[in-house]
Amino acid sequence: MNHETIKVACSNCNLRELCMPIGLNHDELNRIDDLVATRRHVKRGDTLFRSGDKFSSLYAIRTGFFKTCVATEDGRDQVTGFQMAGEVIGLDGIVSDNHSCDAVALEDAEVCVMPYDRIEDLSREVHGLQRHVHKIMSREIVREHGVMLLLGSMRAEERLAAFLLNLVQRLHARGFSQSELILRMSREEIGSFLGMKIETVSRTFSKFADEGIVEVKQRHVRIMNTQALKDIVNPQACV
Repeated sequence: MNHETIKVACSNCNLRELCMPIGLNHDELNRIDDLVATRRHVKRGDTLFRSGDKFSSLYAIRTGFFKTCVATEDGRDQVTGFQMAGEVIGLDGIVSDNHSCDAVALEDAEVCVMPYDRIEDLSREVHGLQRHVHKIMSREIVREHGVMLLLGSMRAEERLAAFLLNLVQRLHARGFSQSELILRMSREEIGSFLGMKIETVSRTFSKFADEGIVEVKQRHVRIMNTQALKDIVNPQACV
């Protein structure tokens, strides 16, 4: 891994509104610029952190896509989430001072490294930052709850529809299309996350395609009928 010690300015970052508090004054923005220690490049397939690693930093994803996963008792990788540019990962380490999952890059990525002790120190002075960190944590709790709901009560079609709607919604917040996406994860990884066999994932994609809801060409997905996806899934259960 390449650790760069270049000066990183959050105030000039085009993802600032996604991963940093809004409404800060000039002085507070300058203080937050000092929060990011380094940028780190993570090659596709490499890990940003592993389960058991000592927790020291949160990571704001600048470019790229990650999955988080845990090893099951029988040695399989269970995918617990997917994270994209503008999102913060590493929160799992706060509880016990050790990371509880692996974070693996699904494509070449770059993250901003934010030492947690520095976040805590600065949060005491910049209240907007403290509120923002709490907001990120709360969002994670809500997401976890949504995943549990998804896995506990939904049929395969509902799970995949909710997954696609959620992905498109998050990508749209980053300026991407509301109807087209490239899946950075494999069908197997989607199945692991949604609690579905790979054959079921493929079959459900085919069913959606046959019904004219989506067009699928390998990893490229075009949503032809967003309302149909929303009708399949209970909106309250969207993660």
